[in-house]
Amino acid sequence: MKKKNLSRFLTWLCVAVLIVSVFTACSSKEDSNEKQSTSTADAKKEDSSDAVVEDSTTGIGWKDYADDDVKFTWYLNFSWFPNQWGVDDTSQYITEKTGVDIEFIVPAGNEAEKINAMIASNTLPDIVTLGWWEPQVNTMIEGGLVHALDTLAEAYDPYFFKVADPAKLGWYAKEDGHTYGYPNASYTPSDYEKYDTIYSNETFLVRKDMYEAIGSPDMSTPEGFLQALRDVKEMFPVINNQPIIPFGLQEFTDIGNASIDKMLPNFLAIPKEKDGKVYEKHDRAFDPDMVTWLKTFRQAYSEGLLMDDVFIDKRIQMEEKIAQGRYFCMLYQGQDALAPIKSLYDENPEQQYIAIHGPKNSKGDDPTLGATGVAGWTLTFISKNCKNPERAIQFMSYLMSEEGQHDTYLGAPSNYHTVDGKDTFKPEVLELMNTDRAAFDQQYGGENTFWMFMDLAIQSQWNPPLTEPIKQFKEWTSPYVTWMGQFDDIYPPSDSDIGADYLKIDNKWGQVLPQLLMAKSDDELDKQLEAFLSYRDENNFKEIVTYQQEKVDTNKEKLGIK
Repeated sequence: MKKKNLSRFLTWLCVAVLIVSVFTACSSKEDSNEKQSTSTADAKKEDSSDAVVEDSTTGIGWKDYADDDVKFTWYLNFSWFPNQWGVDDTSQYITEKTGVDIEFIVPAGNEAEKINAMIASNTLPDIVTLGWWEPQVNTMIEGGLVHALDTLAEAYDPYFFKVADPAKLGWYAKEDGHTYGYPNASYTPSDYEKYDTIYSNETFLVRKDMYEAIGSPDMSTPEGFLQALRDVKEMFPVINNQPIIPFGLQEFTDIGNASIDKMLPNFLAIPKEKDGKVYEKHDRAFDPDMVTWLKTFRQAYSEGLLMDDVFIDKRIQMEEKIAQGRYFCMLYQGQDALAPIKSLYDENPEQQYIAIHGPKNSKGDDPTLGATGVAGWTLTFISKNCKNPERAIQFMSYLMSEEGQHDTYLGAPSNYHTVDGKDTFKPEVLELMNTDRAAFDQQYGGENTFWMFMDLAIQSQWNPPLTEPIKQFKEWTSPYVTWMGQFDDIYPPSDSDIGADYLKIDNKWGQVLPQLLMAKSDDELDKQLEAFLSYRDENNFKEIVTYQQEKVDTNKEKLGIK
């Protein structure tokens, strides 16, 4: 425990003496103040009489109390998160700077089971981070289990409003006017206008050496796509003593496949809105260009060019096969495959995966690739179980600020130096980041090892130059990135009637999609699509689309989009 600042102690001692000396004379005023304090009681625990009240020495709460140690438990709803606080240089530096220590809690297995159990037993840790789309977000808010961040900020940390983006606060404001969670990896429409370093994660990747060996063909048409798969299978039937996988997709789930349901329509430039009306994803599946490519993939399967492995492999198996270079081409989220792609590249640079034009619509239009909107990726909340909500909101403000972004990105001062007026990683730090990310996280802990509040727009000023193999496929996406943020968070809550109907439709699609690709003929595929269309309409699809339209209209209003 650090020693508390002596001057602050003396200040508080004087205040205490003054309060005692005038207690009787000011009793009526004290009653009034007590009523005023009660008006913000929903932002405080009932036993908060011993809470620290900001003394506004600097007007920046975390700096005023940096000498007072505090430890928070922080739940991350991601079982794959591997890191712990206090191991690396960066987290040690942040603790020394702010007085805040962290104990991360991650689920050992199923994330939904873990978070649901904590909600049911009211045992949420101090801070909670989960995907904005998770149903538990509304459950926590409506159950009164998390603080309104704006209310906490008004009581303890006005600095919060200087560093919080009003567009993000407005996007996540609930009907009561309060905002309970703050996003990471969030871009506003103005960010898209301001920065030219916004990339899409949606890519059509080919193994460069194989692609060039078959003559670098045009794969944007069904005929060119199928012929390329045939040619490469004939020329490279075996990779590392294993059969080649001509075409790969993201993993199949209970509700479908992101490569087909989300990425393919964007490569085909199928809009999410037609004539001012929502063109829902289960409408896009019936778009003529979409059906053409579903039939193309069906043909690929019938010829052994889309293999059974693709339907059963999970991410871990897919990454192993990417690292072995067994996929010729993939409709895949490039950043998600970076580790195995880099492993393969480091072993043999000739086996680099590069982005090219994949499937296009019948007009040959360029893709309209999705990227992050205002919704971002995750939301972070302060639980009402937190015994120090004032320190939690102050620490949140620090992480959101440019100073906090600098610290979580570049890390401890020993990690970086200044070159031509720009702070940048030292060569040895950058080298380890580019060659062994796990070791980098453990030793240095920068570049968003702790990503819970990462603001990619702010951080772009410190980005090192992109290097291969990521450079090519990230920069390839840049001209085609399209703002689609108004379509985020438009699905009905899963605990509502239409939410339950939508889940049934989604789950049905998850069953139908593999059957479409494995169909014996195009006619059979058409019949299965028609059957799904009937199922969809029998389960209140029109009502669901009406709900989504209202949400999109509200989103546009929030964002000032006409």
